[in-house]
Amino acid sequence: MNHRTWLAAFCVAASACVPAAAGAQDKYPSQPIRILVGFPPGSSTDVGTRLVAGKLAAELGQSVVVENRPGASSDIAARAAANAPADGYTLFVVTIANAINSSSRNPDLVDVVKSFAPVGLVGNVPNVLVAHPSRNLKSVDDLIRAAKARPGGITFASSGNGTSPHLAGELFASKAGVQLLHVPYRGSSPAMADLLGGQVAIMFAPASTALPHIQSGKLVALAAASKDRIAALPDLKTLSELGLKDFDTSVWFGLAAPEGTPEAVRRRLSAAIQSALDTPDLRAQFRAQGIEPFKAGPEETARYIRAEVDKWAEVMQAAGVKLE
Repeated sequence: MNHRTWLAAFCVAASACVPAAAGAQDKYPSQPIRILVGFPPGSSTDVGTRLVAGKLAAELGQSVVVENRPGASSDIAARAAANAPADGYTLFVVTIANAINSSSRNPDLVDVVKSFAPVGLVGNVPNVLVAHPSRNLKSVDDLIRAAKARPGGITFASSGNGTSPHLAGELFASKAGVQLLHVPYRGSSPAMADLLGGQVAIMFAPASTALPHIQSGKLVALAAASKDRIAALPDLKTLSELGLKDFDTSVWFGLAAPEGTPEAVRRRLSAAIQSALDTPDLRAQFRAQGIEPFKAGPEETARYIRAEVDKWAEVMQAAGVKLE
């Protein structure tokens, strides 16, 4: 075969490959999709993901299976997803926990910015700053005054070192110019139990968890720790409204695919997610679980995650927090 004949044959073969590859993406999905969640069954992230998965299955015409791989602040699931083929058939539920892991710059933890291609945001669980009534803290001003009068004398509970409730407390202390004493627990349940028992003074807790205790008078709601007011507590001002600018510690979550997943596949998934979030029944189911729908496409999601990583890196550095 001479050079001219070989070149002609190559061009014919190459042109044949392009529509074949495009056709494979056009047929997506042609098999079941799995979504890896780094938290146990029954958690807000798990419940929200399963609600969305049902809608995605109907929208895409394929089964969508949710797999729980809890542990290491979602890093176990992140690693499994990052190592999966970049074909759109393995997705990962990326959360604030993964942004915090990436903020730590710990090489043993998966960097979600480098390892994943965002698909879209799905929802967030707003936090509320609550206090035990025995501490006589009726407002954020009361809390700040008490903390300034006794530096390190006000305790705040969290579900563990480096968790979002811990960093929320550190962010509050930094913005308010006070010193608080962090009391870490092994999980949110024992932290809430000790707050209800009065062993600690305050906590940043999911609104859905704290609401029954606020309504019963067992806890005092001081402020919403989210960008917007909480639907179930419409009269409760946000910390931003009370002077702590841009204070938002909502527990957000979204979907991402392994880095290298074709853009056309990610856009197909993103469109399906946004369509699902527009349905009144899903929005009602979300809000019944204390989840607010949080719509964003791939580019906006990428910007949001990078901003979260930068924000928490700054908080961790200022507070001297290290993840092991």
